[in-house]
Amino acid sequence: MFDLDYKFTVAERFLRYVQIDTQSDPQSTSTPSTDKQKDLSRILVQELQQIGISDAHLDEWGYVYATIPSTTSKTVPVICLCAHVDTAPDSSGAGVKPIIHKSYKGQDIVLPDDPTQIITTREHPYLQKKIGEDIITASGKTLLGADDKAGVAIIIDLANYLIQHPEVKHGVVKILFTPDEEIGRGVNKVDLQKLGADFAYTLDGGERGSFTDETFSADGVVITFHGVSAHPGYAKNKLVNALKVAGTFLDLLPRDEFSPETTEEREGFVHPTRIEGIAEKVKVEFIVRDFDTAKLKLHETRLEQFVKQAAGRYPGSSYEFEVKEQYRNMKEILNKCPHVEQYVDEAMSRSAVKFKKESARGGTDGSRLSFMGLPCPDIFTGEMAFHGKHEYVSVQDMQKSVEVLVNLVQVWFEKSPSTEYD
Repeated sequence: MFDLDYKFTVAERFLRYVQIDTQSDPQSTSTPSTDKQKDLSRILVQELQQIGISDAHLDEWGYVYATIPSTTSKTVPVICLCAHVDTAPDSSGAGVKPIIHKSYKGQDIVLPDDPTQIITTREHPYLQKKIGEDIITASGKTLLGADDKAGVAIIIDLANYLIQHPEVKHGVVKILFTPDEEIGRGVNKVDLQKLGADFAYTLDGGERGSFTDETFSADGVVITFHGVSAHPGYAKNKLVNALKVAGTFLDLLPRDEFSPETTEEREGFVHPTRIEGIAEKVKVEFIVRDFDTAKLKLHETRLEQFVKQAAGRYPGSSYEFEVKEQYRNMKEILNKCPHVEQYVDEAMSRSAVKFKKESARGGTDGSRLSFMGLPCPDIFTGEMAFHGKHEYVSVQDMQKSVEVLVNLVQVWFEKSPSTEYD
């Protein structure tokens, strides 16, 4: 049961967390990629300790580990709840000014620091379901950071609830806050042995009731074009400009398919994310995505055909085509342990939330954790329109997520087969 008189802390925590700049940096080689991510992580450790979780700590790599002790002698699988502290490099996370739009009336939301930034109900139809709720946005100059500080705040409020309600029966609950999820390195340095969990859930989903058990499978591709350098004043029949080869290659990519802006639902894509270089050498970075892992190779083969075609138009040029695995569709693992989903369904039912299973056109820490031996689907937080200035979250969605988690840890307790009760 959930204490309906509980005074949630999730919103006030969230409002504080988003004002701390934790943007990660894909060009950095350090872990975490930006030291400022630890500014928030240190605060999280302090708050967990203040709640009464004595083992909360921050390691050298920027990971926060903590344990909510069991309230039963019954043997219950150890569950981990995970969220990431970093925000996306796509939009500034510095100087975030959160605004609460209380008792939202259903209107378009004009962001005051840049009135050209308007969160419209046409582009964001989920807002129509939030009438009467309290909506938090940024002010128009930055992203909000609900992705994934909503998840962080939800987990800490859960910890606060469970410590205040020792009568709630549950097993050991582990907490993990990761850096660098937005740049694909969220679990690079995680210590699963120290974590000691059997199953996990990320809190990084969107609409109320959403449960994500499937992500893209993902590769990264780096294409390097080599030209021939020559003094431009004496370059006739000598210079081969790699910048032009790269430009020709990008121009060959289809405009009506094969890209994020032209695909949806279960369609895969390839996507150029970065280009740098000079006339002698140019590097173009791509991400390749599909729900069907086998199709990644097909997309990469097709992509290389465009590379060959471009290089063939510039005699003397050459190229390198490097593929690196990034993550795989976690459904391949989660299909083997259906109870991980069933227990969430039951917890949402007890919380009067409609369970909605979804596939994510992206990845989470849970994708890699699942293949590292820790099955890890994703649960909703209410975060919407992430990675941009129109990001928003409902206070009531975050509160409902806390309630779902309280019920979830109880379901795990109840479903565990041991007959020993205290």
